[in-house]
Amino acid sequence: MSLKCGIVGLPNVGKSTLFNALTNSSKAQAENFPFCTIDPNIGVVPVPDQRLENLAKVSNSKKILNTTISFVDIAGLVEGASKGEGLGNKFLSHIREVDAIIHMIRCFDSDNIQNVNPTVDPIRDLDIIETEMKLADLDSIQKRLEKNNRKNIDDDQLKILKMASDCIDNDKDLSLIKGSFDKEKLNQSGLLSIKPKIFVCNVDEQSIKDGNDYTKNFINKFSIKNTLIISADIENQINGLDHIEKKNYMEMLGLEKTGLDILIKKGYEILELETFFTSGPEETRAWTIEKNCLAPKAAGKIHSDFEKGFIRAETVSYNDFIKNSGWLDSKTNGKMRLEGKDYVVKDGDVLNFRFNT
Repeated sequence: MSLKCGIVGLPNVGKSTLFNALTNSSKAQAENFPFCTIDPNIGVVPVPDQRLENLAKVSNSKKILNTTISFVDIAGLVEGASKGEGLGNKFLSHIREVDAIIHMIRCFDSDNIQNVNPTVDPIRDLDIIETEMKLADLDSIQKRLEKNNRKNIDDDQLKILKMASDCIDNDKDLSLIKGSFDKEKLNQSGLLSIKPKIFVCNVDEQSIKDGNDYTKNFINKFSIKNTLIISADIENQINGLDHIEKKNYMEMLGLEKTGLDILIKKGYEILELETFFTSGPEETRAWTIEKNCLAPKAAGKIHSDFEKGFIRAETVSYNDFIKNSGWLDSKTNGKMRLEGKDYVVKDGDVLNFRFNT
């Protein structure tokens, strides 16, 4: 599976600049006026993972194939979007298609970059976006619960919609819903308000390391757990440099990791994703799975026939594979295990599937 993250926010908060930085491209037009982005820009980015290169060296692989993450740069939302203001419904429909939402929040002052509001207030800006998504969900729920439409809704979906409506109407915490239903059922609901969220506080260069008053106020209210402090402009500059220049510039700024690395790690955390590997002479490849994924389902990520005809999985941990220089010595030294249908794949497992066609 490929993680798909939608970058959302008010106009001119830095969404397209962040998108360009993350995808190392100029695909997203970044201009100083509202609604510059109309149709969503989509960039597919390889997920950096040093383990791939290490495995490929051991296996003497001809190719290295990363797993990927997709970033979607979605048009700026304004107050009243749920009623059609700005790009309204078009914006909201694009959010429904993503796995996680990256809320881009303006946390910098600038006379050169237009702001749709008279002041910089990240808490207010997030409230505008969240409110519009809740209103859009309410409208969707009401339509789906109309008598003529109810026959197409199963019992679990009916419960989710009713609970969501009650939470929104009475300003209750929507996380109550997440604790009552599994992820697949929640995804089927198509509700915007319950999608996993990452908050990106977009700051200027001076605030990269320690933040500023805007980020401190935001974190005091929403916690640091899913909040990242990133300068979209600096990230864009970093990605325009070669390897040595990038390293030197990041050291000068005191940055240990790029915004892409930080965002991907956080995305995997909130969506509870892990990585397993396949490695041999032809290729070393990373595959993304959900946590607690059983071996047959992991095999199905490679090909549906692997899941249907699953027999067993030859399994070596990443560390054992490296220490024992590959499959042969891992088996000889007792580090390769044969796992069956009930095996829960672990992050970093190197797998070779046996199956019947």
